[in-house]
Amino acid sequence: MKQAREIVIAPMITEKTSSIQNATNSYTFRVSVNANKIEIAKAIENIFKVDVIRVNTICQRGKVKQMGRYSGKRANWKKAIVKLKEGDSIAEFEA
Repeated sequence: MKQAREIVIAPMITEKTSSIQNATNSYTFRVSVNANKIEIAKAIENIFKVDVIRVNTICQRGKVKQMGRYSGKRANWKKAIVKLKEGDSIAEFEA
């Protein structure tokens, strides 16, 4: 079984995620590509000591980038939007 910190890679803090956070009490994280919704929910509950209601995941394809005549591809990655129980919050996101 994976450790919680291997599943949750980093929080995503943008204008769009901040508006989602304020409107629906949902937080956005960059997560491991191999993690499923159940593992993500358990990892968030263990790390931040909150109750997770729902997890939505989005798989992002890596972009093809070019540097002169050389081209390559960025890695694929996964994003998770985690909805918390009413009254719960994650203090690290508050500014």
